[in-house]
Amino acid sequence: MAEIGILTAQVIPDRTIGQIHVYDGLGKGKSQAALGVVLRSIGLGIAEKRDNRVLLLRFLKGPGREYSEDAAIEALRRAFPHLIDQVRTGRAEFFGPDQVIPFDKKEARRGWDIAKGAIASGFYSVLVLDELNPVLDLGLLPVAEVVSALSNKPQDLEVIITGRGAPKEILEVANLHSEMRAHRRPEHNGNGRDSGIEIYTGAGKGKSTSALGRALQAIGQGISRDLSHRVLIMQWLKGGTGYTEDAAIRALHQSYPHLIDHHRSGRDAIVWRGKQQEIDYVEAERGWEIAQAAIASGLYKTIILDELNPTVDLELLPVEPIVKALLRKPRDTEIIITGRCYKPPAYFELATIHSEMVCHKHYAEQGVDLKRGVDF
Repeated sequence: MAEIGILTAQVIPDRTIGQIHVYDGLGKGKSQAALGVVLRSIGLGIAEKRDNRVLLLRFLKGPGREYSEDAAIEALRRAFPHLIDQVRTGRAEFFGPDQVIPFDKKEARRGWDIAKGAIASGFYSVLVLDELNPVLDLGLLPVAEVVSALSNKPQDLEVIITGRGAPKEILEVANLHSEMRAHRRPEHNGNGRDSGIEIYTGAGKGKSTSALGRALQAIGQGISRDLSHRVLIMQWLKGGTGYTEDAAIRALHQSYPHLIDHHRSGRDAIVWRGKQQEIDYVEAERGWEIAQAAIASGLYKTIILDELNPTVDLELLPVEPIVKALLRKPRDTEIIITGRCYKPPAYFELATIHSEMVCHKHYAEQGVDLKRGVDF
């Protein structure tokens, strides 16, 4: 059977060359993953006392309609107004290839002109081109022009491209391609009810990163309401130090005290199947005791159980108590579960949303080092 292990952060070399990421597919988590990268990058910059500036360029998301990531972006902009720039283009409604009007091409061109300026400026550390894939798929911009600009970007610029229908030319120039494959979405839920449980799994990049994006979204929702939308991030198999989400979460704490709690469990080493140590079971159980109490308390509106899947897959935790706790959770508590696994446990059946991150291309397979603030 294939192995599962979480590489500890401090043993990973850093890279300086920015990569081109593409997140596409029908599953949920594409824009969330992009926001997770943004949060990590900003957090690392703050920790290292340098500005990692970000441009969020959102195609096909004009004013007049609310999107799930709006609250997350508002939380980012309130916390780090000097580090985040946002541009929205397009009209608010959905449309197909036979419904394209001149305004759509004009708006796509406006957005792309801004993107070209950002690429040429060298001003930004991260450029998010949200929904660029469907813009190209609809023929609103020439693919060759986009590919040419991306191929000549500054060496250290990280580019994140999201949306369904990525053209093959974009996939060819990309250094990373992760497909969010939908196994279950709310509209496919047979009983018509939202369980409030989302699962992100698979071998592709974007699982924990999407969870970070969901944490931002939860904070933003709380800000827009009554500041009571508390978030718990519980992480397994991630002992030790060196993870840049720590810096990101600390930075959020400065702006939004009392909204985030963060706990880690595990030792500072990779846990391989068949080589588990007693401390691995103790740490896994310690993490679950925290998570179980949080779920039952009703104190948190969003609880992220990061790397719970491989913890169960490695048999460090039994499945039955997890199923019982999820069945008994408060109705308005959302649970986000992440991590790869080879045999889906029983609680997968409780999820309204199940997205599998499928890895089609990853720069690590080409010998490219991972980058703090982007990959971990």
